[in-house]
Amino acid sequence: RRPMAPLPELPKDFKPSAAEAAALAALAKAGVEARPVAQNSPWREANFRLKGAEVTDKTVEPLKDLASLIELRLGTTKLTDAGLAALEKLANLQVLRLEGTAITDAGLARIKNLQNLVYLNLYGTQVTDAGIEHLKGMKHLRSLYLWQTKVTPEGAKKLQEALPGCEVNTGAELTIVPPAEKKDEKKK
Repeated sequence: RRPMAPLPELPKDFKPSAAEAAALAALAKAGVEARPVAQNSPWREANFRLKGAEVTDKTVEPLKDLASLIELRLGTTKLTDAGLAALEKLANLQVLRLEGTAITDAGLARIKNLQNLVYLNLYGTQVTDAGIEHLKGMKHLRSLYLWQTKVTPEGAKKLQEALPGCEVNTGAELTIVPPAEKKDEKKK
């Protein structure tokens, strides 16, 4: 069994900034609520997936001031590499879902400093072996999904060696389980 990467610790004395209130209002105006993850918690999650094609790089710009964000779902949106600039300083972000977006290797270079990421989904993106090199410093990463990307088995293996506490899932690990044999019914 593979060792698991340690979980990052969130600052215990975190206080949202004044800019955060403006960012929350801008997101609400765009129809996205950044909700608290628990009652009396300063930490937030945001789900842009439901807005789908309406979400562009401009829509996510307010995220740059949302330091309390720990979970972000951007899958199936029109986000590009340029839009990831809004995430570059989200030091507390732990979960990032980018599946089905136009993200490439250039986008991964923008998020390489998100050291607290535990989960990253890149399913169906255009990332390659060169792009995932940017992830090697993410020592807390536990789950990385690379199905239907341009990452080769060799590239995934190299990343797995660099991040032994991370499950690098390319979809190639799936095995087909044959259906159970039916037992002959007893005749009466």
